[in-house]
Amino acid sequence: MDALVLTGIKSLELQDLAIPEVQANEVRIHTAFAGICGTDHALYAGLPGSAPAVPPIVLGHENSGVVAEVGSAVTNVKVGDRVTVDPNIYCGQCKFCRTGRPELCENLSAVGVTRDGGFEEYFTAPASVVYPIPDNVSLKSAAVVEPISCAVHGIQLLKVTPYQKALVIGDGFMGELFVQLLQAYGIHQVDLAGIVDEKLAMNKEKFGAKNIYNTMKGDKIPDGEYDVVIEAVGMPQTQESAIEAAARGGQVLMFGVGGPDAKFEMNTYEIFQKQLTIQGSFINPNAFEDSLALLSSGKLDVESLMSHELDYNTVDDFVNGKLGVVSKAVVKVGGEEA
Repeated sequence: MDALVLTGIKSLELQDLAIPEVQANEVRIHTAFAGICGTDHALYAGLPGSAPAVPPIVLGHENSGVVAEVGSAVTNVKVGDRVTVDPNIYCGQCKFCRTGRPELCENLSAVGVTRDGGFEEYFTAPASVVYPIPDNVSLKSAAVVEPISCAVHGIQLLKVTPYQKALVIGDGFMGELFVQLLQAYGIHQVDLAGIVDEKLAMNKEKFGAKNIYNTMKGDKIPDGEYDVVIEAVGMPQTQESAIEAAARGGQVLMFGVGGPDAKFEMNTYEIFQKQLTIQGSFINPNAFEDSLALLSSGKLDVESLMSHELDYNTVDDFVNGKLGVVSKAVVKVGGEEA
C-alpha cells in the first residue's frame, strides 16, 4: 500500500508498505481523509508533538475512514462502519490516568505520532479510540474531529455562561473553530482578532463574530473587556494581549502552542487585581462524543474552513510553506468512497 513516511527531519518519502496486521483489540481502517495541523509541522521539523515522533513513522493523527477489519475482541465497531479515531492512547496506570487526568499521562502514545497514522491507505488503532461517525457527518468533516475535540476540552476547562463576552485571538483554523464553539456553548458575544481580512470578514458574516480586529492593520483590542479570552496563536505578544484583554474575574485559555523556549511577560499585580484565571489546555480527553454531537447537530461548519485538499505529492509543499495562506488542509487518501 502507499504510505507517506517521515524518514527524518524535514524528509517525507512515498513508500510501498505492507498492510498492517490487526491485533485482537484493534481495528484496521481504510483511510478516507487525514488532516494536517501545527503538530505535523512540528514533527516534520523534528520538534515534539503530544509525544516524540521517531522516524521512520507515518504521520496523520487527524483522520477518518471505513473499517476494513476488526480484531477478535472488538465489539464497538464492525466492518463497513464509517469512523474517526481519537489518536491519544493512555496507559491507564500512571498517577494522572488514575486520578482522572489522562491527558497528562506519563506514558502517552498516539496514532500518527508514536505509531503509524493516516497518511497511508490502511492504518490500525485500538478499538477503544475508534468512534462511529453519525450518518449526516461526511468523512471529510470527520477527519477534523480531533482538533475539534482539543478545542472542546479547552472550553470544558473553563466556566462558560451566556452573559459572558468572549474574545478569540487568532484567525487560524483553531481560532475559527472557537468562534463557532463558544457560541454553541451559549456565550452570547464572541469577537475575533486576527491578521487576514478575508477570514475575519467570513467569521463576522457567516459565523456570528460580533466585532473583528485586524491587529496587522493597527486595530486595537479593547483592554479589560472580556470575560473569556482564547489565545489560539502561541506567540508571546498575543499571549500578553490575551491577559490585557481580560476583564476583572476573567478567564484566559492559553491554547496556542508556543515554542519550547518561548516566554512572555505579565504584570503580576494585574493578575492579582483582576483575579484572573490563566488556564493551559493539552490535547483532548473524553471530548470526542461531544465533538461528534456538535458536528451532527449542525452547530459547527468545518468544511467552510478547509482551504486545501491535498494528495501525497503536495503534502511536502504544504509543510514547507509553499502553498501560501492555508486555513485548513486535509489529505484525500481514499475519499468518500473509501
